[in-house]
Amino acid sequence: MKLLYRRCAGLDVHKASVTVCINRRVKGSAEIETEEAVFGTYTQDLVRLRQWLRERKVRQVAMESTGVYWIPVWNVLERGGGNSPLQRKLVNPASVRALQGRKTDRIDARRLAEYLQYGLLRGSFIPPLAIRHLRQLTRMRVHIQQDRNRVINRIGRLLETVNIKLGSVASNIVGKSGRAMLGLLAEGIERPERLADLAIGQMRQKMPQLLLALEGRPDEHFRWVLTRLLHKLDRLEGELADVDGRLREQMQEYADLIDRLSTIAGIDRITAQVLIAELGTDMTQFPSAAHAASWAGLCPGNAESAGKRFSGRTRKGDRYIRRILVQSAWAAARTKDCFLAALFSRIAQRRGMKKAAVAVAHRLLKVVYSLIAEGGVYRERGGDYFDRRQPAQTAKRLTRRLERIGFQVTLQPKPLDPVAPKDVVPAEICSRCNRWRLAQCIHNVPRPKRKNQSRTATKSEI
Repeated sequence: MKLLYRRCAGLDVHKASVTVCINRRVKGSAEIETEEAVFGTYTQDLVRLRQWLRERKVRQVAMESTGVYWIPVWNVLERGGGNSPLQRKLVNPASVRALQGRKTDRIDARRLAEYLQYGLLRGSFIPPLAIRHLRQLTRMRVHIQQDRNRVINRIGRLLETVNIKLGSVASNIVGKSGRAMLGLLAEGIERPERLADLAIGQMRQKMPQLLLALEGRPDEHFRWVLTRLLHKLDRLEGELADVDGRLREQMQEYADLIDRLSTIAGIDRITAQVLIAELGTDMTQFPSAAHAASWAGLCPGNAESAGKRFSGRTRKGDRYIRRILVQSAWAAARTKDCFLAALFSRIAQRRGMKKAAVAVAHRLLKVVYSLIAEGGVYRERGGDYFDRRQPAQTAKRLTRRLERIGFQVTLQPKPLDPVAPKDVVPAEICSRCNRWRLAQCIHNVPRPKRKNQSRTATKSEI
């Protein structure tokens, strides 16, 4: 096996210690000599580790992704590198698993150094420091929103315990109307007429049901607990507003990209911010859109043996980007006259709605990859894209469907142009579209080039 690096190091990182092994090829010989050391994880110890590696002229370093303990080691090695910074690789522990009975810190560090020396390790994607800061903010926002949802659910369950059925009438019990009613309930006002009078907007159309729903049996304990939950909800909403303000401030330089991403069906500004924070803006770390989808865990699994195809379950990927894209896929599926909605319906008929949502999320990620990597804007294909792609087959399918329910169908082609003579055909319309009497050609469009046998979205397809 060919030796790729003459000198490299493997780091086995733990909470309180870092075990280091340097593999060095002896000059003029094929022998490999090793040098090992153990350092602490305090900042001074990590600075000494960086200096120790530089003194031994080490430029390639590999470490396992061990919880969050690798992060301070990575940050210290990333800074202060001078003109020749260390080239670091963060490795998935599953890809360098030790043999049974051969598991110590020294052996793990030695194995990492050996694998790295022969180029057998594949590093994980670690974005630049600025993108990592944005990623912390977007993930913090997710956790705050989850805490807020839990508090809202607890308020709903608390109302049910005293037989107040506000959730049966109002779709959002903490909206403007619901929040005002909850405030009065916490103050001890229990009259349904007084509470229902706080309804605004369309809620006032449900006044009879609202009067019945607000007649319960609240007591002093209920009011005490409700007051604490409302205070907690106010605090979480304040934290959410602070994070949103910080994100707006830090995302100013990506305003144009956010605007372009927000034109995609199902993607709003918050989703665009999460996509930028998780993917970054440099798409060179992903060879293609298919690789980005695999990294995010949005492509089918590949498990085959002896000619048999096993589970196609998606792999574990970035759960934050996967969650937000699947949510966007459900939103796009409910958008009128949208290509993604047509794609969702097309797949849902055969594979079910959940698999259709993952498939649309996959397509969304490929479109996002193209917009970030190549620039440009999103161009909507329309909800009738699949019908226009093969109009003859669409007409046959719909004809058979109408005949099955008892209709007799006669198809009459639409004239190409009621003003121009029938024998005059525009030059940009091909013979097939002319035969189908289409006013616009659907075949003479530029097709993307295939690269590495994998099809990726281009500007002409978006």
